[in-house]
Amino acid sequence: MTSGYSDAPLTLALVDPRSPDGRAILERFFIDIVGRYWGRPATAAEVTAAMLDEPSDDLCGDEGFLLVARDGGRAVGCGGMRVIEQGVGELTRVFVDGTARGRGVGRALLAEIESISARRGIRTLRLTVRDDLAEAHRLYRRLGYETVERFSSSPYADHQLAKTLEPLVP
Repeated sequence: MTSGYSDAPLTLALVDPRSPDGRAILERFFIDIVGRYWGRPATAAEVTAAMLDEPSDDLCGDEGFLLVARDGGRAVGCGGMRVIEQGVGELTRVFVDGTARGRGVGRALLAEIESISARRGIRTLRLTVRDDLAEAHRLYRRLGYETVERFSSSPYADHQLAKTLEPLVP
């Protein structure tokens, strides 16, 4: 897939969230969401606190995964899934760098996350999204995520959505 950002195709790869690549893209995710929440650039202390409050270490192995999108080798986005219970996963850490938004990166990430999740036996992907992440909310709705009964008491869960995944035929 060509993204328009560089001449190289967009590539998607699983990474360990504790690896240097994983930590770097997750830090960019937190810089973005903390800054949006406060309506100003996030401080290093705020980002560190958010990363400690909401760890991502479980996005690997049997518990989940972290997918990174690269455009010409440069990480431009990420998204993850964590297993909540048998057959149910949580879509999390979805991020597309501002320079790559509007180029299909988010759609590509979500399609691959859904595919990997279905192969791992996940039948329902659920997520929460804040009001200030309007473009993400629109993308989720366009891709078939629907409002569901409240499942999270998080103060950041303004919208709670879910999608039933089609089982993959072997």
